Amino acid sequence: MNIQVLPEHKLSSVAPLKQCNVEKKEVELILVKDQNGVQYTSTSIIPTPGLRAGLQGTAPEDDRETWGKKIDFLLSVIGFAVDLANVWRFPYLCYKNGGGAFLIPYTLFLVIAGMPLFYMELALGQYHREGAATVWKICPFFKGVGYAVIIIALYVGFYYNVIIAWSLYYLFSSMTSELPWLTCDNYWNSPNCTSHKSITDSVIGNGSSYAKYKFTSPAEFNERRVLHLHESGGIHDLGPPRWDLTLCLLAVVIILYFSLWKGVKSSGKVVYITATMPYIVLFVLLIRGATLKGSMKGITAYLSIDINKLKNLEVWTDAATQIFYSLGAGFGVLIAFSSYNKFNNNCYRDAILTSTVNCVTSFFSGFAIFSVLGYMAEKRGVDIKDVATDGPGLVFIIYPEAISTLPGSTFWAIVFFIMLVTLGLDSSMGGMEAVITGLSDDYKILKRNRKTFTFIIAFGTFFICLLCVTNGGMYVVTLLDKYAAGTAILFAVLIEAIGVAWFYGVDRFSEDIERMMGFKPGLYWRLCWKFVSPAFLLFVVIASTLTSSGLKYNDYVFPDWSNHLGWMVALSSMMFVPCYAIYKFLTVPGTLKEKIAYCITPEHEHHLVAEGNVRQFKLRHWLAI
Repeated sequence: MNIQVLPEHKLSSVAPLKQCNVEKKEVELILVKDQNGVQYTSTSIIPTPGLRAGLQGTAPEDDRETWGKKIDFLLSVIGFAVDLANVWRFPYLCYKNGGGAFLIPYTLFLVIAGMPLFYMELALGQYHREGAATVWKICPFFKGVGYAVIIIALYVGFYYNVIIAWSLYYLFSSMTSELPWLTCDNYWNSPNCTSHKSITDSVIGNGSSYAKYKFTSPAEFNERRVLHLHESGGIHDLGPPRWDLTLCLLAVVIILYFSLWKGVKSSGKVVYITATMPYIVLFVLLIRGATLKGSMKGITAYLSIDINKLKNLEVWTDAATQIFYSLGAGFGVLIAFSSYNKFNNNCYRDAILTSTVNCVTSFFSGFAIFSVLGYMAEKRGVDIKDVATDGPGLVFIIYPEAISTLPGSTFWAIVFFIMLVTLGLDSSMGGMEAVITGLSDDYKILKRNRKTFTFIIAFGTFFICLLCVTNGGMYVVTLLDKYAAGTAILFAVLIEAIGVAWFYGVDRFSEDIERMMGFKPGLYWRLCWKFVSPAFLLFVVIASTLTSSGLKYNDYVFPDWSNHLGWMVALSSMMFVPCYAIYKFLTVPGTLKEKIAYCITPEHEHHLVAEGNVRQFKLRHWLAI
């Protein structure tokens, strides 16, 4: 019998095997997991001729659930990553920043930073089978990062659910023979309302664009019927919650609760609808848009290549920021989702597949959006730049207006808003799962009472979201959108990348991946994790900070105190990083050197601190690739 024993750094001790009467086999002893400082080994007997080149283990038995099918996981990841920003932000960014030329920095940042970070989080969650907080047993000093991303995911849910509620409201409003934003003779319209059919350059006035004109019937439906912004004087004057939007918000929360209450077994089935529906609808809208007069004018503008734009630093900043937010790294969602995978799942292939699908979807959605914008420009007799916009203005004003001019407009409106609802739901499900998994893995009582905990999270966010369905709710959404997950999430992921690649060690992280899948990540991935991705994140953090400006919504400029409040929201999550680090340092025993060692050494290696054999105190650890 041949016994293969791993090197000392992989397996501290192996109990001797008793002789037994079996055929000649090779036994592979592998340290596959550590929990609470206790090391576990797995013994597998393999036929002699087929000893695998890679060290592939299986996780120790535990009661953690796994995805029902591999496709459940893939659709959940794709559904989370493909969100509203793919439809309402990327196409406009591409058009504004040089059309096809924008794809150069976008693809570059995808390859050197987006995919590596995506791969890192999937591997981290899958190997340790833990949520965003407890996964930091690999380096206890950084556990505050886990709490920070959980808080950020919670904050995002506060306003993201409201955007889904708006979409749901539009969906219900579309179920009429005549779309309600077609005319100016409704009770919510102002005396200045101008039917979109009679808009001309002379009506709009010089220096303005069609997309920014707020007196068309679709614009007034959005601001005066749905949002009731005209009844608010600003963020200081919110007013009471609106009953109709509150009911839509309640419906969203109920859907989220029943999608998540049983864990990935239930949410993995919901995404069969929520993750696939947007693709069906986008394809249908593209086919319809391509048949419209002027559609090629829009598509040509979308793809027109202006290489000179690449000389502008803002284009590169937009590409870096978009690829980061588009893939969704850093919210704890990818770690949470992958923690329910089987131990030997090929997360490398998953990372390549899902991140590519996400970016291709962004590009593909531009054709559906700009074919209709080209039709709008042709019909109104204006340039593409006058109708092109991003954000809520695109999906709640410009696109619905274009739809309303088509034969069978009710059908197209219903289809479009179903797409928006499903795009939002699976992304919101991902964020809420990150919160639930992250906290329940840290506090076992929450895991034992998952249904109750999910109920508290879902309906707790509902009551906070009521601030966003008031007359001035749009101002609250704008504040949260800018500050809740802006600089804060960039900072958290930067610290996460440093913690994994430098303190835990990119070489040890690579060995973990080899243990799962039988092969080590290539030199390219290791270099990206250690050098390129942290540098990329540092660039995005600095760029976003330097280009940050005061809050503004249309012509309304937020007061200074609201910007201060926004930074307090951002700091409330970021402060978990230094605060937990200080707490950990003060609570571990020993001398100053021992305290530092305990903080930066994986929990299962704490016994080495007493022996004075701390890997992080050796130069070769920091130089390893």
